[in-house]
Amino acid sequence: MDALGACGRKASELGQGQAADFCSLAKPPLTQRRGRHHFASLQLAAAPSALLVNPRIGERIDEFESREVHRILVGHYKMRYELTETTIYVLRLWHTREDR
Repeated sequence: MDALGACGRKASELGQGQAADFCSLAKPPLTQRRGRHHFASLQLAAAPSALLVNPRIGERIDEFESREVHRILVGHYKMRYELTETTIYVLRLWHTREDR
């Protein structure tokens, strides 16, 4: 069932004005949801550039003794990256809801 279907079913139990209020509270407007996702994607896109300015900003991960591997939190995502003398490698990127 799509969001409008769920909203319509509940709204039928309410008066006409109350139904519109309920629907707006039950699910944020599409433009608002897109805005959040757009902001998150901008944060993710900017993270590697920020690392060029300050590559050791992230916490160093000790389990990689022979390599310089760090991790940072970017919005709701964790990014693991490796530093070499000339390059920054993004090793892994995952959402914080994932069990990793």
